[in-house]
Amino acid sequence: MTNDSSLLSQFSKGINGLNDFIGRLVSWLALGMVLVGAWNTVARFLDREIGTELSSNTWLETGWYMFAALFLFGAAWTLRKNAHVRVDIFYSRLTERGKTWTDLLGSLLLLIPFCLFMIWAVWPSVVDSWEIKEMSPDPGGLPRWPIRMAVLLAFVLLLLQGIATMLKGISLLSHNGRVVEEKVG
Repeated sequence: MTNDSSLLSQFSKGINGLNDFIGRLVSWLALGMVLVGAWNTVARFLDREIGTELSSNTWLETGWYMFAALFLFGAAWTLRKNAHVRVDIFYSRLTERGKTWTDLLGSLLLLIPFCLFMIWAVWPSVVDSWEIKEMSPDPGGLPRWPIRMAVLLAFVLLLLQGIATMLKGISLLSHNGRVVEEKVG
């Protein structure tokens, strides 16, 4: 059983490490969104005032894609850091054991099935978009298939983090019936 436990622990740590890396990486998109948004504002002003053609749908859609990627890929990282919004009026009153059970059951009964459903629901759209190399209908717009793929990958990462959260709960509850705190890092 120790080998199985160690293997599951390594798997969970690998998921945590992956989502930590991706979370830190996509956090830089916030800065990129600000810069692209500022550029769009200045470009539109210059276009109107002096007749340049600096603004485009490419820049506008780039900002949207950055926001989408930040939100989508940040979800698993937020779960990893235990920073999701929840009804803290109840959760904060629970014992550590109660919080662990809540997180474990929430992952098992809600999060994991939801992620599996979303992966199943999004898959055909991703495949169709990939096959036709879908593009934005707007002039100068970006390809749509990468952002559709991002939705799929984000739910895969969230699913994996949900599994890691579930494994953490099982591990914590199996230590002689007492919950041991794990530093989230």
